Amino acid sequence: MPIDTIQATGALLIGGVFVFAGIEHFLKFKAMRDYLASRKFPAPALMLTAGSVIEIVAGLMLALGLAVPFAAGALVLFTLATNVMLLRFWASEEPERQVLRNAFLINLAVVGGLLVSGTV
Repeated sequence: MPIDTIQATGALLIGGVFVFAGIEHFLKFKAMRDYLASRKFPAPALMLTAGSVIEIVAGLMLALGLAVPFAAGALVLFTLATNVMLLRFWASEEPERQVLRNAFLINLAVVGGLLVSGTV
């Protein structure tokens, strides 16, 4: 399989995951907003809306091959910001610490995938 096809498939898969997550956040908006508020997240409704829009728009752009470096860069920044602001495993106790740490590490792997793919 040509490298371009492999990279396009990877971009479709990663972008699709972000689109799915962003849509799901809107479908479960109240629960997500309440969770963010319980974690002392600033302006939870605004941040949830903005983050979900970024996920959907940049995810679609990446999946469709439109302005790929921009889309991938936006997703990298979004994912890193989310990790630092929301998945604060270092401030949690077990067993939540392990769950948050695993999500944090998975997000770092996604960032690595976006960077390694050569799209950023």
